[in-house]
This record gives sequence, structure tokens and C-alpha cells, in this order.
Amino acid sequence: MSGKSNVGRKLDVICLGRAAVDLYGQQTGGRLEDMQSFARYLGGSSGNLAAGLARLGARSAMLTRVGNEQMGRFVREQLSREGVDVSHVSTDPDRLTALVLLGIDAANESPHIFFRERCADMGLCADDVDEAFIASSRMLAITGTHLSTETTRAAVRRAIDAAGQSGTRVVLDIDYRPVLWGLVSAGDGASRFAESEEVTATLQRFLPDCDLLVGTEEEIAIAGGHADTLEALRSIRALTGAVIVLKRGAAGCIVFESHIESLADGISASGADIEVFNTVGAGDAFLAGFLYGLLDGRSPAESAALGNACGALVVSRHGCTPAMPSRVELDAWLARMNPPRQPRNDAELAHLHRTTTWRDDGRPLCVLAFDHRSQFEQIAAENGRPFESIGQFKELVAEVLLEVIAAGDGSVRYGAIVDHRYGGRALAKLAGADIWTASPIEIPGSRPLEFDPPLATAMHLCGWPSRQVVKCLFFYHPDDDADLRDEQEHRIRSLYADVVSLDRRLILEVICPATAHAVTEDTLPRAMRRLYNLGVRPDWWKLEAQTDAGWEAIDRVIRRCDPNCKGVVLLGLGADEATLGQGFGVAARHCICRGFAVGRSIFADAAAQWFGGEIDGSAAKMAIAKRYRRMIDTWCSATAAKRTAR
Repeated sequence: MSGKSNVGRKLDVICLGRAAVDLYGQQTGGRLEDMQSFARYLGGSSGNLAAGLARLGARSAMLTRVGNEQMGRFVREQLSREGVDVSHVSTDPDRLTALVLLGIDAANESPHIFFRERCADMGLCADDVDEAFIASSRMLAITGTHLSTETTRAAVRRAIDAAGQSGTRVVLDIDYRPVLWGLVSAGDGASRFAESEEVTATLQRFLPDCDLLVGTEEEIAIAGGHADTLEALRSIRALTGAVIVLKRGAAGCIVFESHIESLADGISASGADIEVFNTVGAGDAFLAGFLYGLLDGRSPAESAALGNACGALVVSRHGCTPAMPSRVELDAWLARMNPPRQPRNDAELAHLHRTTTWRDDGRPLCVLAFDHRSQFEQIAAENGRPFESIGQFKELVAEVLLEVIAAGDGSVRYGAIVDHRYGGRALAKLAGADIWTASPIEIPGSRPLEFDPPLATAMHLCGWPSRQVVKCLFFYHPDDDADLRDEQEHRIRSLYADVVSLDRRLILEVICPATAHAVTEDTLPRAMRRLYNLGVRPDWWKLEAQTDAGWEAIDRVIRRCDPNCKGVVLLGLGADEATLGQGFGVAARHCICRGFAVGRSIFADAAAQWFGGEIDGSAAKMAIAKRYRRMIDTWCSATAAKRTAR
């Protein structure tokens, strides 16, 4: 099966089949009956494969259906965030998106219950298959589950016929789940084998049309119609000239390109010595790595090694799609002379997984920060206004954001930093917008750092929307007295551990106070180096304006300590527009600077007038919108000037 065929096509792989929601029990080592909370992930074998391929750098697409409800939108959005083409993910008007409940018990087995009665992805029909779409891809990957009903078989048949006409390679992942063929009880979802002449006959009708066939020993048995693996392989070979990949779990895999007289006729690739944590999703990860290797022109042996490595990484982690490795992570794993047996507990691999498996938006980040609490309390008190009015003003600011977004051209990424104390209704207004959103975790002005609320930070963050970034303002000087510094560092490390454990994102705002110790151009880079050495690696930094030399020093620190950091946004500290413009001009010359997060410089005057009763809400919104747009224009002009200078 040539990996370099059809290289000029728009897509690499179209994944036809299951796309669902996985609800994974978060308490491991016990019965599914005892699970108290569940993590929601993208799931389904084809969804896992599409996401896994995208993380490795392949151009993948989904051909499936989702329900016209929240779970269906979740699946579509998650696929899109992974970089998967969702142009042919249809919305089924009548069926619900499939759900699967899974757990990891004491034996590292994964009991699961499929909720797939008339589910959306099984509503896929022949009319959903666009022949031109199939022709746009180098490969078509089909899941065996979609051969289990007449309607989905018709869709698969049309897709295969279109592939044959256009030279698109056909891949069949047998993906045999007896429960999805109605052969075992609904509570036996983890079962991987049940004899069935009907299933064997159905699979064998499609084998002659395949270029690649992938399955476990149980799946090869059902496709070949023999319990003996070698006899099953021979039976399959009599029906198809496809490359056959026999997955053997921890033992690796065997790839058969031609005749099969014995298992020795195949190309063997050994598995990795890994402590298995969760077996579900390993096969999808293997196939993603194997197909990626073929697409990249690798030999079957090299492709099998990539597949085995991907599978090894996934079996060591929680979940299926979220456990899929990125290309950077996979390369780091393969470069290790002695890869760790528990990748999820390896600090460097875990960090690479965390930082390289989510896609950042490349547009400038233009954030309107109105998370201020003590400042608003002061202005409300000075004007005799109740603190409830703070929330009302923040709602006005949120409305400004939505209006600016609606009128924008999409060239920048809009953002907001809003607190939960007074900004709850503002956050609710922004919840449905395509906007980068963060909330503060610190008590304003605290030094040493204190959190709001002061205890159980992780439990508090669990109540935040998953996409909400954690923002922390940290008044920190590397030359602080030892007791203060130790307490500060203990708390920021604790926060970072909570953020990582919950798979959240952190923007760390560091201000070096000029109190007992001087602040020089080297102070902030030294502070950042020390935090990195402590293992604190924020996703973004929020920093004051610097000179060119200062930005160069900061850039060196970030690139040396965490090249996957998303960059720096500039804070405003209430500076006037002219001063901010000068800072923007310098910052824009440095690639590490990704945008701004400014508040008082935009809303302070309007706030003073509104709280003082001098202007109404409409006038306040107009004034804030005008300044916010000017700030965006200033940043865009600065970055345009940088491009021109090049």
C-alpha cells in the first residue's frame, strides 16, 4: 500500500464511522457502579482516529452524523479544535449523539456501557456520501461498526465505490464490538468477541475492496471465520490482496504484505514495555500512528513502530482522544533510549502532551481586562453606589465586547478577563461567544499570594467552565527575603499543580515590586527563570512593557525553558494611550509578544463618569468601545509595521 500515492490531494484521511461522547469515570480502581464523577471527552473509534491523525500533523476529516443537541455540538466543536475537517459532519434532526460510560477498575480493565440506541452516527446513509469529497482524500478509513446495519452498509458501499473510482485507498478497521451488533447484552459492552456467521459473512463481502485491513486477534478471527489466528489470516488473504495488520497488544503487531503461510511471513514490530493504565483507545492510536507513517512515506516496519509507540502512550493515560500524542511528543518518546514505563508520570512527556495537543489561535490576542475588584469597590464607595452596581457596569463592558466582535473582521482574537465576584453575569453574557476568556484566582494585591477563595483551589476551579483560563497576578521579586519567597513559591507551585491536574490553562501576570529590592532590566527575566526552575510553566505570561533588550532577554528565557509557551500579552497598568502605543511598538518587534490584556486604560474614564451619574450606560459603552477599538488598531498597526520592516 503506497504511502506516497495521491500526495496532491486536499485531505490525507477521511474517517467514516463512530463519533460520540465518552464519559470517563474519574475515580479509578473501583467499580463503574461506584463512580461519582465523569470527565467528558470526544470519543468513538473514528473520532479518536481523526483527532489522533490531526495531532500528528495529518489532514483528517470526519464523515458522520451528530445529534441536533448539546452533545452533538460538543463533538463537532471538539473535532474542529483538534484540526479535523468537519465539513461533512451532518446534523441528524431526529437522533441523539451516542454516549459511552466508561471506568477503569482495579484490574485496569475498562467496563463500558454504550448508549447507542438509534444514535446519530448510525443514521449515516448513502446520500451523506459526496463522491467529490471522497476523491479529495488519499485514504478512506472505515470502522467495522458501520457494517452492522443496512443503512450504514449502504453508506459504506457508496464511499468505497467512490474511492475505487478516484484511487482513494480504503482502510478497514474491523473494530468488532459484539454489543454493537446485538450479539451480547447491553451491560457487556467491554466484550471483544462473540462468534457470528452473519458478522463474518458481512465483513467478508467488503474485504476484496480494501487496501489495508487492521484488527486484533479476536477481530481477525471474526473476519476470517476461524478461531485459529493463522487460519483466519489465510482465509482473509484468499479474499483480498490488502495489507493486513495483526495487532497483538503488548507484543506489538505483525504486518502482512503478501502471502501468509505462517506468522513469520509478516513484518514484526515489537511493542513497548509500558505499565497499562487504560486499554481503551490504544487501537485507534495505533492506527493513527500507522497511517501517519504510511502517509509520510515510511516503510511498513517504520509505520508499525510509530503505531506501537502511539498505542503505548495512550494505554498509559486516562481517556481516548485526550490521550492521543502530538507529533512533538511522539518524537520525544521515540528519541528516548529508555522510555518511561509510566509516561503519564514523566514530567517532561506530560508537559509536552499538555502543551502540544491543543491548538492555539495564531491571531493577535486583544483582551479587554475588567476583572478589577478593589478598584471598582473604591470607585463605587466614593460615589455612594452599592457594590451591586459593579456587576451592572461589568455587564455593560461585556456588551461592548460582543458588539465589537460582531462588527470585527476576524483578524484578531478577542478576549476578556472577568472576575467571578462581580462579573458573573458578564461571564454569562460572553459564554456563547467565540472569545478567549480568563478569570482571576488571586485576592487583589495579596503578597504573599492568597487565593479567592483561600482554600481548596482545585475544587473551586472544578466549578469553572473548562475553557476558562486561570489568571493569577503574582507580585514576586527573585531577591525577596527567603521566608517570603518560599511562601510565595509554595503557593504558585500549588496553583500550577491544580491547573495541570484539571487540564486548565494558566496566564501568569508577574509584577516585580520595587519595595525592598531594586528592579532592573534583568529582574523580571530572573524571576521567570526561577519560576521555570521550580516547574511552573504557564501557558501565557502577562507582563509590563519592556525595552528591546528586555524583550530579548524574556524571549531567551521562554525559548530555553518552555518553547511551547503560547507567548506574552502586555498589561496596561492604567497607562495613557500614547504610552501604551509606544510599548506596543516595541513589543510588536518581538515574536514572543502575542497581544495585549488592558483594562483601566480603556474603561477607567467611562467608569468614573458612569458611577458618578454623569453618563448613562449607552454613553459608557460607546466610550469604552471607541477606546477598545483604538487599542486594537494600535496593536495591529504596530504588528503591520513590523512586517513592513522585514
